[in-house]
Parts: sequence; C-alpha cells; structure tokens
Amino acid sequence: MPAVVQDFQSREVLMVAYVNEESLNLSLEKRETVFYSRSRQELWHKGETSGNTQEIKEIYYDCDQDTILFMVDPAGPACHTGENSCFYRKIAEDTDLKAEKMMKMEQEAQQIETEFETEKVVDFLYDLILSRKQEMPEGSYTTYLFEEGIDKILKKVGEESAEVIIASKNEPEEELVYETADLVYHMLVLLVERGINPDQIRKELKKRHK
Repeated sequence: MPAVVQDFQSREVLMVAYVNEESLNLSLEKRETVFYSRSRQELWHKGETSGNTQEIKEIYYDCDQDTILFMVDPAGPACHTGENSCFYRKIAEDTDLKAEKMMKMEQEAQQIETEFETEKVVDFLYDLILSRKQEMPEGSYTTYLFEEGIDKILKKVGEESAEVIIASKNEPEEELVYETADLVYHMLVLLVERGINPDQIRKELKKRHK
C-alpha cells in the first residue's frame, strides 16, 4: 500500500513510497522507515546507503485502511536530488507560462532527437552536461549537482555504483541496463567537473590494448 512520509515537526510532506507487510513490520521494529520497491521487488531501508534515515515518531492509517502515514524525524533530505522534500516542483499556475514551457521542452526534445545518433550518445550527453555547467539553467538536475560540488557528485557515483551491483543480482536485465545508464550519466558529470573528456578515456583504453 502507499506510504506517505511527513516531517513530525514541520508537517512538510517529504515523499511517497510503498510498504508491504514485511516492510511495515521492520519499520515498527527498527523505528525507521523501511519500504518495498515494486520495480525491484525487494525491501529497502531509507537512508541505508545515503545516511538520510527517517526516525519514526508516529504511524497512522487512513479511513479506508489502504494508506499508511509515517510521521518522522528525518536525518537528512528525503529526495535523491538533495532536496528536503520530493515535492519541490510546482505546476505553473499561469496557463500561458505553462504552455510556453511545454512548447520549449518539446522543441528541445525534437532537437535532441535529430542531433545525435545512438552510437554517439555518450559524446552528445557529455557536451550537453558541459553546456549545463557553463549555463547553469535553473531547475536542471545537472545544474543542482554542479552547484553542490564534487562531494555530492562523488556521493551520487557511489550510490549509482551500488545500484548497479544490486541490479546485477536481479532479473530482468532491463533493471541493470537502467541502473548502468544512471551510473554512466553521473560518471560523465564527474568527468566534466574534473575537466576530463571522453577522448582521454578512449585514448587510455586504446593504449592498454595496443
């Protein structure tokens, strides 16, 4: 069933996840949130990797008995982006502004689709990340990573590496492909941050196999 997580002090809604009987029992036992991943079909202890655990203060359930509410004292941000809450983006109330943004997004998507071939996607993505660092557009996750700095980027590389390891043990293979793509993206962010380009990696690999 869905589980809403709310800050015990501020009453801010932090995130929404899912629980099953086992994860709920573990949450009661640990007094920290433990959820059930529907995509991976396994339990996950919030903050086990990042350290951003959620100490449970109170637990409620709704009138239909099909949703859980955790009132927690969080040890850090709830969102994987580093935001305090997963609900940090607001739908534009101005219809014209919203339509303009949607049109711009569609145009950018069409431009991206025509600008790269599949075999060149890594180079294209590197150039896109590089442009994000130079322009720092507001609302971009890549911008957020650069604003947070090298420690945050390294933390994300570590987290995504762990996700690849976990996915390698699971079926189907689509999950491993998905997590590997996440890792490659964050590695490219790291390379941009350190001023290293993909050609340097290619040259190093070529040198090893001469």
